[in-house]
Amino acid sequence: MILSRDLAESAVDAAGALDGCIALVRESSEANLRWARNTLTTTGESRSREITLVGFRRGPGGMATATASLSSPEPADLPALAGRLESALAGAAPAEDAAPLLSGESQGAWAPSAPHTDGSVFSETSGELGHLLRSALDRDVELFGYAEHSVHATWLASSTGLRCHHVQPQGRLEITAKSHGRTRSAWWGTATDNFGDIDWSGAEHALHQSLAWQARDWDIAPGRHRVILSPGAVGDLMVDLWWSATARDAVEGRSVFSAPHGGTRLGESLSDLPLNLVSDARDPVIPAAPFLASAASSDHASAFDSGAPLDRVGWIRDGRLSALMASRRFAEDHGLPFVASPDTLRLEATASRGGVADLVRDVDEGLVITCLWYNRVVDPQTLLLTGLTRDGVFVVRDGEVVGSTGNFRFNDSPVDLLGRIRRAGTTARTLPREMGDYAPRVAMPPLDVTDFHLSTRSDAR
Repeated sequence: MILSRDLAESAVDAAGALDGCIALVRESSEANLRWARNTLTTTGESRSREITLVGFRRGPGGMATATASLSSPEPADLPALAGRLESALAGAAPAEDAAPLLSGESQGAWAPSAPHTDGSVFSETSGELGHLLRSALDRDVELFGYAEHSVHATWLASSTGLRCHHVQPQGRLEITAKSHGRTRSAWWGTATDNFGDIDWSGAEHALHQSLAWQARDWDIAPGRHRVILSPGAVGDLMVDLWWSATARDAVEGRSVFSAPHGGTRLGESLSDLPLNLVSDARDPVIPAAPFLASAASSDHASAFDSGAPLDRVGWIRDGRLSALMASRRFAEDHGLPFVASPDTLRLEATASRGGVADLVRDVDEGLVITCLWYNRVVDPQTLLLTGLTRDGVFVVRDGEVVGSTGNFRFNDSPVDLLGRIRRAGTTARTLPREMGDYAPRVAMPPLDVTDFHLSTRSDAR
């Protein structure tokens, strides 16, 4: 089988009749373990490869772009793929985000192939998991969950001569515990790159502590409450804020970041706390690809900007909105900086410290929310979200967790929430439960927030 680097080179050659071309080759390998009712149920491994050709052609009205993709490609497939791309370009309208294709310094070693993951990544995990399952059985607790690990590699070859390559390992572990005839339920999850840094004893303690707290039920009415949000719950909220930070939507008045009388809210204070929301490809804990690889244009990124180096972006600096995503063309047209986002997100507050338990000790009356689920945007212009709490809403009285209450539907805005943060804890890598499939490279603190809107009760568990 042809090496992925050589496939990318050959694809660019095959599309040589166009006015420009970018080949994106992506390889993925995955391994997983799954268990239910304290018993390992399945293990699996898979590998895949895909190529996407992004083509560009000049016409009377400007430069048009189109894409063509193929799974499991071989060299003999490339002429037909290039033909499909030419046909797509023939009917394509000029692109409003058109800009000269990038050239210059390549990113990463132009390696011929990439490492793969397999079941051996779980060699240490299997023993720890076995202990956890046996311990749960002794406690009459059922455990359900899975461990997944993947390695994703990207090769980007441009007709301008630009060459970029990146290999990204990542994984996650999620465990749900149920007890007392499944009337109690707890969840614990974490993100990892190699499964060598899992805190198994911490996971076991958190799950059983959560189940124990559910022994006493409290009747808490819906309304606005002081809450401690876990790092994972904070991550789910901040990812929605991050994805909404696009310059086009703000300039065109469709966004929470639109100014009331036109323009954007760049420079406006969103929080009195010195909060920093950052995306950094070279983050020491959650590094990501240092170049943009966009097969198609959107409000978040432009295909014309593929290959651009991804610098550190401070979306919020010392509590002020300081950046919005903008393509080179849109930025030039509207007098804004070009901003493309790395696939990482970190929220920090100056001089913050402690975990959920530390924040709880300073709360006279409030709730702890373990995780959020099924989050959806209700109103883009305020970024009002709705969703559900799940697997543990705990009641705090006089600095201690004294029991649990049922689940709720929430209606709140992560942008508005920034102005209601009383304290932030220590930032660490976490797994957003709702967004972890799409944004697994996240580091967040727990937050102490006032007036979090729990609008109605929910039967979800």
